[in-house]
Amino acid sequence: MRTLTALGLAVLRELTDRPQHAYELHQRMREQGLDQIVKVTHGALYNTVDSLAKAGLIEQVETTRDGRRPERTVYSITAAGSELARDRLRELMATLTPEYPAYCAALAFMSLLTAEDAASRLERRCVLLEGRLAASQAEYDALTGREMPRVALVETRHLRAHLRADLDLTRALVDEIRSGRLELSGSTTP
Repeated sequence: MRTLTALGLAVLRELTDRPQHAYELHQRMREQGLDQIVKVTHGALYNTVDSLAKAGLIEQVETTRDGRRPERTVYSITAAGSELARDRLRELMATLTPEYPAYCAALAFMSLLTAEDAASRLERRCVLLEGRLAASQAEYDALTGREMPRVALVETRHLRAHLRADLDLTRALVDEIRSGRLELSGSTTP
């Protein structure tokens, strides 16, 4: 395995708690809100589980069948998987990895739009951010209602902080464009 992806790390983290099958992993990730920070699709999850097993980072502990349902293979994390997860986590927490968010690129090139168009698009983004922030707050409240350990909520707090910062900046940009304090060089072209 080249590099442990965020989804791979999530699988290893979940298997640290107890052995599970892929469907259960997916359900638990959704329940914990991990699908908000890690892209979890059915196919990607099964491919990741397969890759982790081939790399010896997880191992099959049993195969079960419930009635007519397909067989489910239950996996547990190996010592090598635990060590790799800790190493990758240490690396991710202590280094800055370049990220290339699409919104940042859009801001860099917004001078291609008229001031009205840019402000209008940013206002739409504010509405979406407000909705996402409200949903994130509701999810956070639901998770705290389950009396989860505080460490299980750290990533949700981080996501909410980013959403608030994004919303604050976007509102400020709208205000600056609308007031004329931020001029877009492309504003004079239709």
